[in-house]
Amino acid sequence: MMPPPEDVSVALPVGQAIERVKRVLFQPFDLGKWFAIGFCAWLANLGRGGFRGNYNFGPGHGGGMGQVRGWVEQARDYVTNNLIWILPLAAAVVLLGAAIWVLVIWLSSRGRFMFLHCVAFDKAEVAVPWGKLARAANSLFWFRLVVGLAGLAATLPLVAIMVITSWRMIERRAPSVGGLIEVVGVGLLLLLVGAVFWVVAKLTTDFVVPIMFRRGGGCLPGWGVLLGLLAGNLGRFILYFLFQIVLSLAIGVLVLTAVLVTCCVFGCLAAIPYLGTVLLLPIFVFRRSYSVCYLAQYGGEYDVFRLTPGESR
Repeated sequence: MMPPPEDVSVALPVGQAIERVKRVLFQPFDLGKWFAIGFCAWLANLGRGGFRGNYNFGPGHGGGMGQVRGWVEQARDYVTNNLIWILPLAAAVVLLGAAIWVLVIWLSSRGRFMFLHCVAFDKAEVAVPWGKLARAANSLFWFRLVVGLAGLAATLPLVAIMVITSWRMIERRAPSVGGLIEVVGVGLLLLLVGAVFWVVAKLTTDFVVPIMFRRGGGCLPGWGVLLGLLAGNLGRFILYFLFQIVLSLAIGVLVLTAVLVTCCVFGCLAAIPYLGTVLLLPIFVFRRSYSVCYLAQYGGEYDVFRLTPGESR
């Protein structure tokens, strides 16, 4: 393996990614191409959408710990008196949720290779990468499934500890210093665990998928190649993650500006599944291109854009 170049920049791939966006989406502009590539991008990002709850924690008609305790006791009594139908329903909901979760992981694993295929070769193809890259996508699926289950195994006990501790304070109708410290400490640990699994997911999407696409092989060998790069360039990859924060802020400002200029029309349309991905496709193509261009600086054997369609694995 050739040694990495002395200068690996996080800024240089920005211009390269912008040029890739121009080439793929605007030279020339083709609405049909946008919808085809947008479909692949939508598949690739299934399950990534954030959740926004609209909660009102303002003052009510009396309340505090006593009111919360009353609500919880009413809910507990209701569940206890209706276990005969609540347990089967809960089991069915859990099984259905698990099946949907697995399906989303499988589809998005396919989509990530399909979307990379479109960006790498400047082609609006769906069926070709769906079949051609199925083996690599299935390897990615199994890896993500195992990591996801490991994440659940690591986080669910912490969540249970927080719930139990909070419930004990509710039963006593007064928070305790020890209980609050425990809840905060477990919450911080939960954030740390979540951050670790987020980094694994980010590295997998940004670098392992292009490595698999470029070199062939499964997800674990791809991770082996990436770990070799990380071992000698840890500081550079940390800088990459920090620069991702800057990019996310800049993209957020652009999207917010578009929403304000269009009197929220753009925001409403962007919230519609698939159509929103098509509208925001330049951002998705930019992000996919940026990580690929950054990785390419470590040597031609990592450069996805050097491939021809006949060479893709």
